[in-house]
Amino acid sequence: MSGGETRLYLLRHGETPFHDGNRYCGRTDVPLTEAGEAQARRLAGWAARAGLDAVYSSPLVRAVRTAEPAARAAGLRTHIDDRLIELDFGEAEGLTSRDMARRWPERRAAFERDPVANPLPGGEDPRAAITRAMAVVSDIAKRHRGETVLAVCHSTLLRLVTCALTGIDPADYRREFPVVHNVSGAELVHDDAHDMWRLVAFNPALGTVDHSEAGS
Repeated sequence: MSGGETRLYLLRHGETPFHDGNRYCGRTDVPLTEAGEAQARRLAGWAARAGLDAVYSSPLVRAVRTAEPAARAAGLRTHIDDRLIELDFGEAEGLTSRDMARRWPERRAAFERDPVANPLPGGEDPRAAITRAMAVVSDIAKRHRGETVLAVCHSTLLRLVTCALTGIDPADYRREFPVVHNVSGAELVHDDAHDMWRLVAFNPALGTVDHSEAGS
């Protein structure tokens, strides 16, 4: 890696039980499924040869269990950062999109039009989530200038921050990035000289990935 660029792999964790039915999973601390554990092992195989300099993770167990095998394979430790946690989905936690449309048809329709201006009932303001996620990404870019970093987090958070970093209106995150594959997400490069991010790839195939739906 040249000294002028910092590469960040901002990835989603492996499969969890909430993937069955594509249920919204925010702060519920669910484990990986057997398939998710296998995905984490495949990600570790990629990490062993990816030239990683640091590994970060959300504190939720599904992210940690995804990140730790990769960190071990790269000879690194996992840095847990609470700012990488998924959004709190409030009353929508554990529900499917269809469940929400039946329960709150107007609120769900407003969310689908603009999920930033119209967060789910009782849920975290996406603008607050963007602020905390942008702060950790900024810290990573400063600490690991010219290096390659893996950060394991969550579907909605990574889509919001990818939009914010690359000049896309975060209100369009569901339209711009409708699906986030497990153990995949956003490959981003920071131009250290000009303090600018660009998206290199979305949903890169880092080994064999599960093409499940986004879950939020």
